[in-house]
Amino acid sequence: MGRIADDKIEAIRDRCDIVEVVSSYLPLKHSGVNHQGLCPFHQEKSPSFNVNSARQIFHCFGCGVGGNVFSFLMRMEGLRFPEAVRRLGEKVGIEVEEEAVSSDEIRRREERERLLQINEVAGTFYHQTLLSDESGGGGRHYLRQRGYEGETVRAFQLGFAPEARGVLEKHLLEKKFAIHVVQQSGLVRPGKQDRGHYELFRNRLLFPIHDLQGRIVAFGGRVLDDSLPKYINSPETAVYHKGQTLYGLYQARDAMRQSGEALVVEGYFDVLALHRAGFAGAVATCGTALTADHARLLKRYAGKILLIFDEDAAGRKATFRAMDALLPVGLAVSVVAMPAGEDPDSLIKTAGEDGFRRCLDAARPVLEVFIEDQLRINDLSVEGRARAAEQVLERIRRLPGDLERSLYLQQLAGLTKLDVELLRSKVSGGSLVQPQVRRAVAQTLPRQRPSAETEKTQKYLLRLMLVNDQQRRCVREEGTEGFFLDELFRGLAEYLLEREDEDGRLPEDLFDASLDEAHQSLLASLKFQDDQGWADNPEKILSDCRRAVSNYLLKRRLQEVDRLEEEARNNNDEAALMQYLRERMEINQKLKKKL
Repeated sequence: MGRIADDKIEAIRDRCDIVEVVSSYLPLKHSGVNHQGLCPFHQEKSPSFNVNSARQIFHCFGCGVGGNVFSFLMRMEGLRFPEAVRRLGEKVGIEVEEEAVSSDEIRRREERERLLQINEVAGTFYHQTLLSDESGGGGRHYLRQRGYEGETVRAFQLGFAPEARGVLEKHLLEKKFAIHVVQQSGLVRPGKQDRGHYELFRNRLLFPIHDLQGRIVAFGGRVLDDSLPKYINSPETAVYHKGQTLYGLYQARDAMRQSGEALVVEGYFDVLALHRAGFAGAVATCGTALTADHARLLKRYAGKILLIFDEDAAGRKATFRAMDALLPVGLAVSVVAMPAGEDPDSLIKTAGEDGFRRCLDAARPVLEVFIEDQLRINDLSVEGRARAAEQVLERIRRLPGDLERSLYLQQLAGLTKLDVELLRSKVSGGSLVQPQVRRAVAQTLPRQRPSAETEKTQKYLLRLMLVNDQQRRCVREEGTEGFFLDELFRGLAEYLLEREDEDGRLPEDLFDASLDEAHQSLLASLKFQDDQGWADNPEKILSDCRRAVSNYLLKRRLQEVDRLEEEARNNNDEAALMQYLRERMEINQKLKKKL
């Protein structure tokens, strides 16, 4: 397989009607120049999902997703771009051939395909062992003790790895897989001192981990007794990256779309227990903390995330790490508290579905829980309250909504007795604590995007770049760094410049496989907006963006000068102190001139 020719992609896109494709998934009603419906990517009661037939794009004004017909199918079905092109090509009767690619790319694709085949054969072997083989009797007995019968076992393709050595290896070799390829999967490993090979999983209950197409990419294995380690997982391979994979998502995604909620739990059995009890939108990470990639994956299917982790210190730490990954992408995140000593699996057994539902109904916003936690672990001194406020402010900055940020600032002000306007100013920069505390905080938290104050101006400039060749040329000549503070906006600006032809014009269709979901959604939102009346003064828009970037950089340097001055005072370095005082005066003068 190789690269799909651009003219073939264009032909399929031209022959597809996005309204027809979207209508096959959800009902649409004609509304002015658009078609509207309830967004399939988040839960809503009033339609904010719009499809424009003339432009052949979609955009949801509720959750912000958008794109063209290919990106819609990719989101709905969890497909990669070539798979979406082929699927739509079949629909409109266009055969998709692929151009030749490099030998390295062919080798990588063949490796991926072999690994998927090995995992599939191994998954079937393990599954059949659990269902019917004598060596799987221990696994069957264990599952019956925990109340799991055939329906759940088959839905998740649970398996059992026999205790006998070499059984899986023999089976895979009989299926004509080369031993070096089998080793690449991590299922079979070379032994020490020429003692042959050994299986990674032996005498363990196995949980196949699927990708979004339902293909097995890895396994998790649990012992049947109290021996350690209790769980082991497949190593990362060309088809499995644990930071981008969620256990149970293949089985949960339809339920998540329908409810708009995703339940994120800690263990494989928690996922099984929730699915069995009718809470089908449950997923778990594969032995790792929740990542930004996980967050973007969840946002495809749900707008609200319910975190259900242990109530101990490790569980609370995992909860707040998950919060840091989920909040910046605009997801609503709540914490579900379990009774002491309970997890979802055990609670459903003791309290039933109604008892677990009551816990879900009592879920609290994760940022509220975080605020309480920070005020609890820091003392009541001025420094302690400031330190707690600083930690909370770092999280408030990540909230994408102005109203939500404002409400949390008011709540924080009430709890810490700090002035709300002071806190509001600190969201845009500055610090409440001494430099040494500020440096410690900076080392533990990721760098934040600039304030959203200039977001409107940057969006105007992007819209201007879509329609005005002259202004786009100005951005190219001066560089995008001089106009865009936000990395997302700057990335789209650079993409537009890359797509210009020899005459400096943009193609009619700007959606491309190289454009990720966030940039596709931003581009769709810009193209959906009214083209009249906003760009009467393009030179002012350019000037405003220049000034915003310059002011931001000056203010950021001013904060750095604050820190350097404090260090100079602590070190009794009079020369350095005078240098920074002079620089402070120069920066303030520049800022005044720009007002």
